[in-house]
Amino acid sequence: MGTSTTGDAATFAVGGVRIDALALPTAVARLVEETGPRAVHLCNAYTVALADRDPALRAMLNADDLVLPDGMPIVWVGRRRGAPGLPGRVYGPDLMAGALDRGRAHGIRHHLYGSTPDVLDHLRRVIGQRWPGAEIVGAESPPFRDLTDADLRAATERMAAAGADLVWVGLGTPKQDDAVHRLARLGPATYVAVGAAFDFLAGTKRQAPVWMQRRGLEWCFRLATEPRRLWRRYLIGNLRFVRAVLRRDRGSLTAPA
Repeated sequence: MGTSTTGDAATFAVGGVRIDALALPTAVARLVEETGPRAVHLCNAYTVALADRDPALRAMLNADDLVLPDGMPIVWVGRRRGAPGLPGRVYGPDLMAGALDRGRAHGIRHHLYGSTPDVLDHLRRVIGQRWPGAEIVGAESPPFRDLTDADLRAATERMAAAGADLVWVGLGTPKQDDAVHRLARLGPATYVAVGAAFDFLAGTKRQAPVWMQRRGLEWCFRLATEPRRLWRRYLIGNLRFVRAVLRRDRGSLTAPA
């Protein structure tokens, strides 16, 4: 299975999910230099495993604006299929850090949506220290339940009133993917699902060492630190990911179902 192109970006499929083969600097540039309502997802092996058993999630990812290669297994599949310009993963914390940094020169206004009030407070302090001048125009922790249309409509109204350009959504997969998909149809900003980036940048959770990340072993570190919460995600999800890749990715990429 080879690559295709969408606009100026090569794409490839992993487990039936379209991946946009962008390097981290290019992804950062796309976020801060282009405007308009967009839904942006970060895809790892767990995302593919969920999409394999949920046709609605798979269709949603394939229909949205950008799906970036967040996990090393995604990168490895892309390299084997000849995706150009794919030196590594587009890791959520790195993407967010890059946009906070580069966005200062472009006057980008950021909004934080997700996690808990305590994590958001920590994160705002860290952003002020690491990227002085980065403009955070809002931060809110939504209800810990399925978000209704009314919830998201009210949130987009607040974000628009604050003039948000980039909305970072940290609700966990797949809840955050559903949220950015719906938000992009309600508001004018770019909405980015960044998973645990809030916790990692705020310092409320430890990140895996860089050497583990580069070797695709981050899941081992996270499983060791949160076994009760994450065992099903990694032990079962990883097997489902492999099965999805072997079963779905045949032939050339056109329009994944």
